[in-house]
Amino acid sequence: MVRILAAVENELLVADGKNGHWETGRRMDGAYVSCVATDLLNPQRAYAGTFDRGLWRSADAGGSWEPVGEGVSGSVTAVAVSRSERAGGHGVVYAGTEPSALYRSEDAGETWRELGGMRELPSAPEWSFPPRPETSHVRAVVSDPNVEGTVYVAVEAGALVRSFDGGETWEDRVPDGPRDTHTLATHLEAPGRLYSAAGDGFTRAGMGYAESPDGGDTWERFSDGLDLHYLWGLAVDPADPGRVVVSASNGPREAHNPAGASSGIFHKEPGGDPWREATRGLPAREGRVAAILAANETEPGIFYALTNEGLYRSPDGGFRWERLGVAWPDRYLRRRPGALAVFEAG
Repeated sequence: MVRILAAVENELLVADGKNGHWETGRRMDGAYVSCVATDLLNPQRAYAGTFDRGLWRSADAGGSWEPVGEGVSGSVTAVAVSRSERAGGHGVVYAGTEPSALYRSEDAGETWRELGGMRELPSAPEWSFPPRPETSHVRAVVSDPNVEGTVYVAVEAGALVRSFDGGETWEDRVPDGPRDTHTLATHLEAPGRLYSAAGDGFTRAGMGYAESPDGGDTWERFSDGLDLHYLWGLAVDPADPGRVVVSASNGPREAHNPAGASSGIFHKEPGGDPWREATRGLPAREGRVAAILAANETEPGIFYALTNEGLYRSPDGGFRWERLGVAWPDRYLRRRPGALAVFEAG
């Protein structure tokens, strides 16, 4: 059974799919969920960070939730579970916050400690989030699935930084690295490869999407075929590190404000082909906020997209899309999606 956790502002939907049929329930009403993550070592365990009620954990794949973020200070804006670092039969958990800080738990969220060295990096005084320039936040955290202890953190806005020892010590941004990464990814079959969907292109055309072949030492930009340069969502085919989908807009207002939204979803095939916009099965650009994208580890070539207009699934690597039969109240059309996770729940 495929399970989807989809956050739409202050509601977290739990959708179960089997043989093309979907059943939907709501969980955690009232909390503004900003991020979700699952533990690949234990698919029943999931985590949700909220902007107003801290960090939560589920022991039944999102069916019920309990708070576990004692010791984590600030709004939780990113959460990730390492697949290369294990402790007691589960993955090590990282939680990022606003103001920018990173925490680590080795006991499934029971206790946390701040990895304070990240805030001491030379670039830290320059980190600033434009709508709230007095602060910044951790937008994305990913671990290297092939190298234990390697962690990458994207701060919105200002830096993409990394640690090679589980967060004890840190290396600052590199000169040509993305400064405003919104979604960050690694791949089990591509050691050292990093993918970044960033807002850099909003001010520097062609700089929105970038890849690093060497763990963030150097970066390459791939913009051929993209006519929108404010990148937001990103997902990579679990079976092929060269197959990628992204969502993009002209800028933050078009990406996030349903009243003036306009966005597209683009896909790129292996071999260096240009990006192509996906239109089959999707609504028009106008009115659609930038999608949050996800892939399921057990479904090669399949992608999922969460927008204000519904949940969508692509069965063929991002070429065509179909809207899932998930209940979608009209109020969601005026809301901004917050987070998306897709996984096998048994």
